[in-house]
Amino acid sequence: MSCDRSIDRRVESQSGNGNGNGNGNGNGVVDSSRPLASQRLRLSPNTEHMPENYDDLQLEFSSSIFSSLERYLPPSMLRVSRDAKVQYMRDILARYSSEGERTRVQKHRDYRRKIISNYQPLHRDLYTLNPGKFFAPSFIKAVGENTEESLRSIISEPSPGVYTFQMLQPSFCELLLSEVENFERWVRETKFRIMRPNTMNKFGAVLDDFGLETMLDKLMDDFIRPISRVFFPEVGGATLDSHHGFVVEYGKDRDVDLGFHVDDSEVTLNVCLGKQFSGGELFFRGIRCDKHVNAETEPEEILDYSHVPGKAVLHRGRHRHGARATTAGHRINLLLWCRSSVFRELKKYQKDFSTWCGECQREKKERQRQSVAVTKLELFRTEGESRVLGIEDWGIPWERFLAEGDAQGQH
Repeated sequence: MSCDRSIDRRVESQSGNGNGNGNGNGNGVVDSSRPLASQRLRLSPNTEHMPENYDDLQLEFSSSIFSSLERYLPPSMLRVSRDAKVQYMRDILARYSSEGERTRVQKHRDYRRKIISNYQPLHRDLYTLNPGKFFAPSFIKAVGENTEESLRSIISEPSPGVYTFQMLQPSFCELLLSEVENFERWVRETKFRIMRPNTMNKFGAVLDDFGLETMLDKLMDDFIRPISRVFFPEVGGATLDSHHGFVVEYGKDRDVDLGFHVDDSEVTLNVCLGKQFSGGELFFRGIRCDKHVNAETEPEEILDYSHVPGKAVLHRGRHRHGARATTAGHRINLLLWCRSSVFRELKKYQKDFSTWCGECQREKKERQRQSVAVTKLELFRTEGESRVLGIEDWGIPWERFLAEGDAQGQH
């Protein structure tokens, strides 16, 4: 019996759809007043299922998370009411969110609501995603075709795991810069204390906080996720379901540089908006899991990248990077940290990340090399001492013989 089927059977007995006495009413509707004993998700999504829309509900978590998780519900749960699905998924999510965390989320929601109810947008066109006005035609065409071939036709990979492509039209960059300046002017005039993008940047603004969340959600869903599905499948690229969108500012009287770090994301989009500036190069130093975040950098992992307005950089959040000093002018970048709740859940049960962590890959190859060497040594020993002596009589060091054996085996 597969894992999914065993999970489904447990859920059916809990929800009253099986022969057991569960919490259901016998019609596939779960009594939300009684939490299920052990809510579980499928190990793989039901790609043919069309999730419901949860935008109209006041939820502790982003509505997009619920839409994404719905594909992972057991088949029996897909037949119940939307309210029952919500309760089921909320109970799962609540396991990983303490009461203090939920209180913090509610305070942030109130904070955001206060901004949006008082701030008057300058360019309302920005708040609804309009691909034809926002993006470069080549980018729209490639994502619209949605094939690996079409995406690779516009994307460059200057270093393993770092992808660059022309993305934003100059007019969009100008509009967003103008909107950010307008928001910062409102903040100064009202003396409203805003939250900065993260603990490292003292300047910049969270775009989600003043109304751009829906637009950025659509950007992630319709454009970044299709690319990530192809290039970052091993870190949840196909299941991105939430984001943190913000701008950062560098230059005189702003942040100057950014230290070596990793992002709180599975996939990071970084697009330069402008303005005129010198310096500010990104530097990349290899992809690492939590265990190896401070491991040494290999020569092939080193990349320095110079920003170009409108051009995007896409990389794993765990790709170690930083920003060199902006030596002149004013540089502003749009960043979108894209996250996958499914990947983060599954990652808790993994110990090996050799599919994406450079150091895990090297450790795995070294273990394989040592295993092969030991196996060969045992094999040669079992063939008799005479053969070993014969090798030594040839004047070939034992280590060299093994190495040459490895090389021949590879061919």
